[in-house]
Amino acid sequence: MKKEFGKWLMDIAKYVVTGVLLSSLIRDIGDGWWIYVVGGIIASLCLFFGSRLIKTEER
Repeated sequence: MKKEFGKWLMDIAKYVVTGVLLSSLIRDIGDGWWIYVVGGIIASLCLFFGSRLIKTEER
């Protein structure tokens, strides 16, 4: 169960990064540094917790 949730969190991290990159390419975000910061934080947290859940399940 934890392994599947970990994989799901890692998928969410990929989707967040993709969404941030695509939105910055499609729209000209003038002062949009905050979207990179928030997207990076969310993706990092999902990636961190997802990898931790996968590693604890494999032990």
